[in-house]
Amino acid sequence: MASDEHPNYKYYGRYWGAHFRHKKRRQSGNSSGMNVNNSQHQQQVDGSHNVLSSSSSDDPAIGHEYEVFLSFRGAEIRKSFTDYLYHSLIDAGIRTFRDNEELHVGEEIGPKLMKSIKQSKIGIPIFSAYYASSKWCLMEVAEMVKSMKDSKQLIMPIFLDVTLDAVQHQTGSYAKPFSRHEKKVGQEKVRAWRDALKEVVKRKGLELDRLANGDCPYRPW
Repeated sequence: MASDEHPNYKYYGRYWGAHFRHKKRRQSGNSSGMNVNNSQHQQQVDGSHNVLSSSSSDDPAIGHEYEVFLSFRGAEIRKSFTDYLYHSLIDAGIRTFRDNEELHVGEEIGPKLMKSIKQSKIGIPIFSAYYASSKWCLMEVAEMVKSMKDSKQLIMPIFLDVTLDAVQHQTGSYAKPFSRHEKKVGQEKVRAWRDALKEVVKRKGLELDRLANGDCPYRPW
């Protein structure tokens, strides 16, 4: 089944947006003196994820800090799951950056896109069957991992129509794209992308197909 035909995409995209909104309202009742370091410490203690902001914006302008950065293969799911999730987050007052393919220029991540990733508190890579076919998606997720290590950015992956094993080991629909990437950009760069995917799979994430079947062992957000 193609990604844009999944019957649960609209429901779960809006569901997680509502979850963020509920969590943000609860946090707004906490002490206003809580700082970022304290929130990170709380996450380490009880696994909670604090979203620290009081305004929203649909404009990914340089100089603005984002709470969420969405990474996805645009041609495949931009108008389905990602669109539902994005607008639900915006409606919840969560400043969210949705990657615009017009920012994809040249062979490396441009300064605007790079800054948007670094400024975001949470990176959400949305892994679909053809995510790995985009070198831009792989560069984005590698930058998220770097930001996670450098500045404690949170990574909350979503697995749509692909398994954790396929992402971690680059099998199934990820195998051929990685072989093509190695021929075009070299093994060293692709090795960094492979390592990034393995690191992301270690994070708690949402497995949409398992959740739809009632088999997802946790609710990550």
